[in-house]
Amino acid sequence: MCVYFVLLKMLKTTNKNVFRVVRELNENVKHLGKGYTFHNKLRPSNNRCNFRLYTANFASAVPAIKRIESFKPGQQIHGFTVQKIVEVPELYLSAVKLSHDATGAELLHVARDDCNNVFSVAFRTTPMDSTGVSHILEHTTLCGSEKYPCRDPFFKMLNRSLSTFMNAFTGSDYTAYPFSTQNSTDFSNLMSVYLDATFFPKLQQQDFRQEGWRLENENNQDSTSPIIFKGVVYNEMKGAMASSDSLFAMHSQNKLLPNHTYSHNSGGDPSCIPDLTWQQLKQFHASHYHPSNARFYTYGDLPLEDNLRQINEQVLSRFGKIQPDTTVPDEPRWTEPREAEVYCAVDPMAADPNKQTTISVSYLLASITDPFESFTASVLGSLLVSGPTSPFYKALIEANIGSDYAPNVGYDTSTKEASFSIGLQGIANENVAKVKEIIKKTFQQVVKEGFEDQRIEAILHKIELSQKHQTTSFGLGLMMALLPSWNHGSDPTDQLKINEIVTAFKRSLEENPALLQEKVKEYFLNNPHHLTLVMKPQEDYQQNLDDLEIKKTNDFSSNLSVEDKKKIFEDGIQLASEQSKVDDPSCLPTLAISDVDRNIMRTTIDYQILNGVSVQQCIQPTNGVVYFNAITSLHTLPNDLLIYVPLFSSVITQMGAGNMSFHEISQQEDLKTGGLGVHTHICQHPDSIHKVEKGIMLSSYCLDNNTEEMFKLWHDIFLRPKLEDVDRFTTLVRMNASDLAMSLSNSGHSYAMSAAQSHLSPVSHFNEILGGMKQVMFLKSIAELKDLNPVLQKLQQVASHVLCTENMRCALNASPIFMDTASLHLERFLSQLPGDGAGQTSFMQENPFTTTKQKLHYELPFPVNYISHAIEGIPFNHEDFASLRLLARLMSTKFLHREIREKGGAYGSGALMGTSGNFTFYSYRDPNSEKTLDAFKKCCEWAVDASYLDQDIDEAKLSVFSSVDSPTAPSSKGMRHFKNHVSDDVYQNHRQQLLGVTRDDMVRVAKSYLVNGDKMNGTALLGPDNEMTKNEHSWIIHKEE
Repeated sequence: MCVYFVLLKMLKTTNKNVFRVVRELNENVKHLGKGYTFHNKLRPSNNRCNFRLYTANFASAVPAIKRIESFKPGQQIHGFTVQKIVEVPELYLSAVKLSHDATGAELLHVARDDCNNVFSVAFRTTPMDSTGVSHILEHTTLCGSEKYPCRDPFFKMLNRSLSTFMNAFTGSDYTAYPFSTQNSTDFSNLMSVYLDATFFPKLQQQDFRQEGWRLENENNQDSTSPIIFKGVVYNEMKGAMASSDSLFAMHSQNKLLPNHTYSHNSGGDPSCIPDLTWQQLKQFHASHYHPSNARFYTYGDLPLEDNLRQINEQVLSRFGKIQPDTTVPDEPRWTEPREAEVYCAVDPMAADPNKQTTISVSYLLASITDPFESFTASVLGSLLVSGPTSPFYKALIEANIGSDYAPNVGYDTSTKEASFSIGLQGIANENVAKVKEIIKKTFQQVVKEGFEDQRIEAILHKIELSQKHQTTSFGLGLMMALLPSWNHGSDPTDQLKINEIVTAFKRSLEENPALLQEKVKEYFLNNPHHLTLVMKPQEDYQQNLDDLEIKKTNDFSSNLSVEDKKKIFEDGIQLASEQSKVDDPSCLPTLAISDVDRNIMRTTIDYQILNGVSVQQCIQPTNGVVYFNAITSLHTLPNDLLIYVPLFSSVITQMGAGNMSFHEISQQEDLKTGGLGVHTHICQHPDSIHKVEKGIMLSSYCLDNNTEEMFKLWHDIFLRPKLEDVDRFTTLVRMNASDLAMSLSNSGHSYAMSAAQSHLSPVSHFNEILGGMKQVMFLKSIAELKDLNPVLQKLQQVASHVLCTENMRCALNASPIFMDTASLHLERFLSQLPGDGAGQTSFMQENPFTTTKQKLHYELPFPVNYISHAIEGIPFNHEDFASLRLLARLMSTKFLHREIREKGGAYGSGALMGTSGNFTFYSYRDPNSEKTLDAFKKCCEWAVDASYLDQDIDEAKLSVFSSVDSPTAPSSKGMRHFKNHVSDDVYQNHRQQLLGVTRDDMVRVAKSYLVNGDKMNGTALLGPDNEMTKNEHSWIIHKEE
């Protein structure tokens, strides 16, 4: 992936997920498991920084870059030799490429004035089967090592560190272990743990059995219960492969590149995972996790020399050089196109049961190691499929024969040789040939007509804006952008030179205006190496998988002797005993609560009334970018229209406005802004669970000189939205319904939590209507309608309530020199809108609400469960909120992780005390249901028993401060107050309460709210047919036929 590509990802206002092996789960799933966890952690006092301004004046570069000036090519430092030094002023960084003399290990250091420092070590991993060996190895390396022999140091370090990110993930051909932190001591600590885990892991058989797979009695306390497969990765991949999006993308890669490692499922096929042995796992580590096969990455403002010293002394000095046999050969090119047909489960949430076929045509392109070729192909991919002005959007999406693009659509650099895919999902089977013909004719049309200059200009504008738009995770994003091509031998510094690549691209276009048309011919029309993949629903698909699992189990167990079965039972008892032992983590490095600042970093906010509208102004070093946010209240909206608000929010910027069609407004949006975003907004008052603000959130940003044009776009949307085009609306409804339905298998825990809380507080009730299962089913019902005119009329009614100044408040973040100008443009925009403004009026409303106890089971064709149990809680400012928040974190790490993940085999679990006012438990990709609900109950009793240590409480505090003090970019400064009505004073008070929580406080709130209290509770389960829910009359079962 070229750096340009990842910059555009950072730029997007909204992002539709496409299947990748790397999955970054949202805030609700912070602690699910190794491989896919995202953690925002704390800034400590001795190294705490604000997100700094990257000025365009490279001459005034910061010390991080100035230190690089002392390095010279050929210089030797702690066993490394400097090979190359590259300055990249457009990204405000300098890069140093080094190699280790004794082992050949490569290291890239990126010096930048950014205190959020990053480390990563990555290995080229090329499995030659689908047993999931690289994925299971990724899990087991983090279960204990030579220097840190305690159980599961990775999860323990989550609470002993002030990291802003900790992760490990498996790709198709690499495994990476990155972290980031803003504390220099923490950086050294984490690097020590990561280095020892990857190069010197214990790889114990018990860890392999827990994380990978094992045969065990279904009830491990009953030797007569059936013997089944268990294991964290085994269950994770059963859940992952239940997603038709993931399944389709996997088949596409496997069949387009059938000759080597890409023909296999690197995550692991559940039917193949039990073929992996412990010995094979250890052999894979020995052959792949060697410095000669490693790529190290460091980023930020810490001195390079210290990192080199530690890496050399702790690891590299113990190795020599080898020739790793991990090279991925080029795929032999086909002389004829190929076709394949695969199957998936029937989707009960599909709007049209007769339209569940997916088709795509995938083309194998050039190697990703050529920066210019990758850039050109990525630009071409964007021109072909991105947005309403693209030819394939017009030809495929607007034809309304499918619900959305196929899951794998676009330019993909996740393999050594790139690919491009185009197709549709949600089509009738008889339309397969029609889609193939449309694809061919569209390519031919592009060759004939080319692309409009404005579309190319829009992409180049996005690149310029992306270079100025500041994020708190730039270093991590850069690593992810560089790794795929670096993994196959390219020079990563070549990928950094964005301006040179863009200049070369422009020059090539000037010299040859037909360049892109010629590339379309080369890549697509004249390329025989392309695959047409069709996926069809099969009624008995999941039953066939279940039967295959049963057969696999029988194949293993049929030859077991009485002694073998006794050994399996005893091994299960032994593993459970090991999992229940109290582990001593004292060998691990840790930071202390004393490292946490006692005071928050305050943000200066000013207010003005512009044309009767309250405007929050926050002057920040925004690097020549203006950020606009607005909330329009729904307090005047009739209740029957509330459920339409998410659909309104999704389509209002995509229907056209003023004198512009939806094609034209999309083009202007790309030319002048970073996107126009509209989302639902629900906020509970910090002092009362009965006061709620309901609204929609508007957001956009642009270069300073485009501010007037940005507000002109909003002006047209407010005053003259085009909510009459039924054909366009039909397209958007189908796409939205498809997106929501597809989100269930990857975000089932979020839907379960929303449903469990929906009867406990007003804000949770509204959240369920606007973003939970109720919204999913509502949008499905809308997509099933033959006539959408009545729905459009509903949206017009919504518009009349929200697109006016009487219900609005705004926020601007801009630089000191441009804030006044930005405010003038905003005032002019507001003066042209209907309404007299709301001034300082609060839109928080009292919502009388009666809590009820409810158990909901949404029966869906998943092989695993998503479970949640919620207990009525308290508002953010309540004196017990901090204690409950810490208790939730303590429960997650000290009880639920052990009981639900390690023992139960679920991919993840946890407890949350969120701003919804409810205390919520959840599990993710869980093979159990009743056992998990029982674990939730026992967890509350455990909290009252208080068998935890003071150190455990301190660790919970460190972990909670990860979100309290998460890094904040200039664009987000002041947004906590604007969106959530939480001022700096309120946040400071919450901080002091967190720091002051004691063991007695945690026991008291556990008794009062979770065990002995009279609080109402709710339970929700998303998953397959379940005997428990059928037999207990208290459960309400929802099943879509």
